[in-house]
Amino acid sequence: MTETTTFKPTLGLLDATMIVAGSMIGSGIFIVSADITRNVGSAGWLIVVWLITGFMTLTAALSYGELSAMFPKAGGQYVYLKESYNRLTGFLYGWSFFAVIQTGTIAAVGVAFCKFAAYFFPGLEMNQANVLFLIGPFKIYPAQFVSIFLIILLTYINTKGVNGGKIIQTIFTVTKLLSLFGLIVFGFILAAKSEIWNANWADAWSMKHLSKDNAADGLSMTVIAPIIGSGVLGAIAASMVGSIFSSDAWNNVTFIAGEIKNPQKNIGLSLFLGTLIVTLIYVAANLMYLSVLPLNDIAFAASDRVAVTASNAIFGNSGTFIIAAMIMISTFGCNNGLILAGARVYYTMAQDGLFFKNAAKLNKNAVPEWALWAQCVVASLLCLSGKYGDLLDMVSFVVVIFYVLTIFGIFILRKKRPDMERPYKAIGYPILPFIYILMGISFCVLLFIYKPDFTWPGLIITLIGIPLYFLAVKTSKSN
Repeated sequence: MTETTTFKPTLGLLDATMIVAGSMIGSGIFIVSADITRNVGSAGWLIVVWLITGFMTLTAALSYGELSAMFPKAGGQYVYLKESYNRLTGFLYGWSFFAVIQTGTIAAVGVAFCKFAAYFFPGLEMNQANVLFLIGPFKIYPAQFVSIFLIILLTYINTKGVNGGKIIQTIFTVTKLLSLFGLIVFGFILAAKSEIWNANWADAWSMKHLSKDNAADGLSMTVIAPIIGSGVLGAIAASMVGSIFSSDAWNNVTFIAGEIKNPQKNIGLSLFLGTLIVTLIYVAANLMYLSVLPLNDIAFAASDRVAVTASNAIFGNSGTFIIAAMIMISTFGCNNGLILAGARVYYTMAQDGLFFKNAAKLNKNAVPEWALWAQCVVASLLCLSGKYGDLLDMVSFVVVIFYVLTIFGIFILRKKRPDMERPYKAIGYPILPFIYILMGISFCVLLFIYKPDFTWPGLIITLIGIPLYFLAVKTSKSN
């Protein structure tokens, strides 16, 4: 195979913005509001959780603009951490990214595609009737194989050059943005009821935990447990696991900086535009849910599929199939962006001698083919394990820690390299980056206190990278 040694800058501002927005919007916005509502128990706090997440995402994106302009090359956050701190810090991020963060998200999004495809093809439903066979404690379903097929298909398309992935990303992202916008508009026009809206907002700021108590006669009732004092902060932190997952992957565009035209300008601008668009849509979608569904129906939507319940209220029985098609489009486009961007991190790590040597090569289409297939293998294994959801919960804590470290890196680099060219500077520096750092640390501390199962496993996965780093360094020196 003929190889090339450099990336081709073929992506413009629109392409970069579609990668930001498309990578962010997967299945989360259609589902996680149920769990958030159970945690906070009120309309006001549901919206506050999404606003806090949106503010953090926008602030981080504006801060990353400075870093992307300083280091406009493939690798993104891995490069920023390496340059701000040291190679070990960068490697720990890259290792976590390869082991769980990116590959686990690809697996989760792939299986989400199949869960909603099951509305059209019941054989893809992940229930006892559709179990193909058991591998130890793991149940294997047809949906997992379809998910793997989709991951392989998108990986193959992306090995043929960045243009194919660009076209898929733009078409599917524009389609899902218009679909989400249409769902929100039709929800407000066709199904919004003032009595539902007023009831949801009647006690909007009283935080409480909602759960179901199933009685012996088969009936169930909502159990309300008021949340007071420091429990309020814990409930917000627990809720934000879902909203942060739904808003994550916005930084994927930084990984492909080497393929973006005028990266010093376009990466920062695409980060701002993409995160702003998605944040506005997410908040609007939740306001639509509150205008169409009683709070209990949001909290206890079947299988947490709030958007399906809302769509049924808007369009009747056909609403289920409308939203299922929307989520299939959304998750397909989301996975394309994740697959396209992720491999560039492994490529840059390999260039530094910190990953498999073959990952440092570009094929004749100027893409890191070996790295793409390595990512595909790990994501496929996570699909089969069925543990991607648990893993993603575990690494939410680690993901935010790395965001905090990266943004603190702006302060370090301003002091360490004051004369380095900065075509774009972080908006609101030092106040906005400092606010993000405080909010990120608060989220991690509260999660550690109130949801320890979501913290220490992610830390263990990350810390496993320390001996792997020294092994990689030793191997690199011996070659």
